[in-house]
Amino acid sequence: MAAVLRHEVHTHGPPRERLPVLLWRLPAGSLAIASASLGGGLGERSWIVNAEVPSDYRHPDPARHLGAIAREVLAGGGDGTGTDEGGIGFLTAASVTAARYGTDHGAEVAATVGVTLPTWAAAPDEGFVDVPTVGTINLVCWVPERLGDAALVNAVMTVTEAKVQALGEAGIPGTGTATDAVAVVCPATGSPHAYGGPRSLWGARLARATHQAVTAGLASSGPA
Repeated sequence: MAAVLRHEVHTHGPPRERLPVLLWRLPAGSLAIASASLGGGLGERSWIVNAEVPSDYRHPDPARHLGAIAREVLAGGGDGTGTDEGGIGFLTAASVTAARYGTDHGAEVAATVGVTLPTWAAAPDEGFVDVPTVGTINLVCWVPERLGDAALVNAVMTVTEAKVQALGEAGIPGTGTATDAVAVVCPATGSPHAYGGPRSLWGARLARATHQAVTAGLASSGPA
């Protein structure tokens, strides 16, 4: 089975400060659920970008910035002819060129991983902290068969559980970082699978692919 998640490497930013950005062109008629700043929620999507930014990133409107990055990348030269509609955009301080993949019987996951600031999800309440909007563990996931809407939500849970498993096995003191993000993509047509949990057909495959990708990312990309 040919891989669907094949990224292109582009760059963005000022001429002397160009940074890499990954672009995935999704098959026509792809349905996604995502927690991203740009294109988050549930709906049909045609592309995903994952843009590397400095660790001190503080843009006042990340979604707007991602839209500009997407237009530049999709235009193939920054001439403004691209569109930021119909896609998903991630930001990360991790090295996007260190992206790692996991696969399992058609399920595919691409991960960019950095864990400079791991945190526990159920940490003691110390008040709201104004954390950066940069996600340091970003996951792009593909399932080749239609998942029902509830199954897509379930798949996000499954992917997160597999990520946490990989972090625990690596001795990382946390369940992730405060700004991790995920997108799960599948065809928008076909008979929908009702479940996406870790013991469902595609949930189990997605979990194993996620575990592979995050484990490889932890080994190769280092902190960010």
